[in-house]
Amino acid sequence: MKSFGLAEPIRWLVLGLLLVLAMIGTGGPDTWAEAVAPSQHWGAIAYPDQQRTLLAGVTLNRFTEFKQDGQRFSAAHESEGFNFATISWTERPTSLPGWAFNLPGGIGPTYPEPTRWLQNRFVHHLLSNNPVPVGRSREETDIMINGSVTRWLPIFGQGDAGFTGVGVASGSLYHEAFARAGVRRLSIAQMLEPVTGPSAALQRFSRFVRFSAMGQYGRLYGGSAYGDAVLAEQSFLGQASISIGIYGDSPQAPDWELEFAATIDSGLFVTNAGHTIERRFGSIAFRFPYGVLETWNDWLGGTDSGPTYGVQLMVDVRKLYEAAAAP
Repeated sequence: MKSFGLAEPIRWLVLGLLLVLAMIGTGGPDTWAEAVAPSQHWGAIAYPDQQRTLLAGVTLNRFTEFKQDGQRFSAAHESEGFNFATISWTERPTSLPGWAFNLPGGIGPTYPEPTRWLQNRFVHHLLSNNPVPVGRSREETDIMINGSVTRWLPIFGQGDAGFTGVGVASGSLYHEAFARAGVRRLSIAQMLEPVTGPSAALQRFSRFVRFSAMGQYGRLYGGSAYGDAVLAEQSFLGQASISIGIYGDSPQAPDWELEFAATIDSGLFVTNAGHTIERRFGSIAFRFPYGVLETWNDWLGGTDSGPTYGVQLMVDVRKLYEAAAAP
């Protein structure tokens, strides 16, 4: 397997970190954190951020080479535990109303632990499931950086609820160019008002419950970890979710929010015969005033193979800085 030169990507990642850290004190509304690749293909909530933000934390993903019956899952003949230190920075320039620019990045050791222990010794032991076999494991330092541009649009009478955008993901794992469109935290009351007229019941419902959905198309290219023979040529991703919080009339994320998402992906990998492997995932995310905790799993597909699960904990660096600096 050819090595991947990390010096240049690390240099740019450090420069980006210095830039965003210099902007911590400028404030801005609360928001979510975009997931770094390959999390969005393995079930993580993948909507673009609506507002300015700076979050930092850790993202874990586990890909298993074998199924529980010992059969190979795909043409990728390694098990991987990705342990990324991650950041997610979103900027909305005042000179470009409606536009948002996002830069998530992650770097860290790819190593069997702690994800193998979490899978086989904790979750599977707790559920009395058979452990997933582990053969060859990747042990490298990996890096992935995403970048996207999003245009937020009013839709159904709700500002910044519709979006369309393009982006790229690149690093030691693979490369991808993608386009996406969807709706975020949509109010059913406002959407149906032109048809049903003002409805007190729907307004009460929409004060606490919002809906999101998106579609994404990506063109994939091989990297150091996953070559062209392993990756699908293209990817189709669909995601829908329901969020619970106290929203009022705003589509922005509240301080406290619980979100449940379902994702279907045409498949990041192919079989040895070159056929894509469709996957389905369920995700749960809990947003609190100083960050977000999210986990995703392939349980919607009724399986426990391939991209089996992931977890992300991100903290709002800006809010922590402001709390520490307060007299």
